[in-house]
Amino acid sequence: MLLSNSFSPGLGALEHAMDALADLFADVVRVSGAHRAADPLTALARADGVFVGGGNAFRLLQTVQRNGLLAATGGRVRAGMPYLGVSAGANLACPTIRTTNDMPIVQPASLSALGLIPFQVNPHYPGASTQEDLLRDARDRRLGEFLEENDVPVLGLCEGSWLRVSGDQATLGGTAGGRVFTRGHASRDVRPGDDLTALLRTRPRYDSPAH
Repeated sequence: MLLSNSFSPGLGALEHAMDALADLFADVVRVSGAHRAADPLTALARADGVFVGGGNAFRLLQTVQRNGLLAATGGRVRAGMPYLGVSAGANLACPTIRTTNDMPIVQPASLSALGLIPFQVNPHYPGASTQEDLLRDARDRRLGEFLEENDVPVLGLCEGSWLRVSGDQATLGGTAGGRVFTRGHASRDVRPGDDLTALLRTRPRYDSPAH
């Protein structure tokens, strides 16, 4: 489950997704921080689920590359362990972190991430309001540049929205919508409840300039 952010306007932390999260983590009660564990890999092996929060996506990726949690988390989630990613944690679920909004304050070994989904996510996508028109136009240009170099769909998640992937099904949920960007096609807006399963059939091609 991938969230744009932890808060939706007027609601508490994760409240906009609480019902879906209760379902995702039905058998998980206590949360402990991997950064506090003497051995993060042992802590992961004993965990029933993973919650990766926000922050700088470059520093997050570098950290999980160095401590071995990137490969280990990918293996556990592919074996069925629930994964919740918020903001940078949503970027980490993609094949790469190339569609993060963050500044590259550190240099990871590579930009390759977990690859739990075969397409890219862009969190904090500006909403459809007049006040955010300029921000949305600027973001659209940046994502358009990404698509000029990479043949991979991008799902822009507005604040308050989330993507739930279960088996071979993907659904948009939350209190807001988003936008799907695909090379060679006009971008399209999506709303909570929309079926985005087709994105799971993506065959991503990176560093593949458009001709």
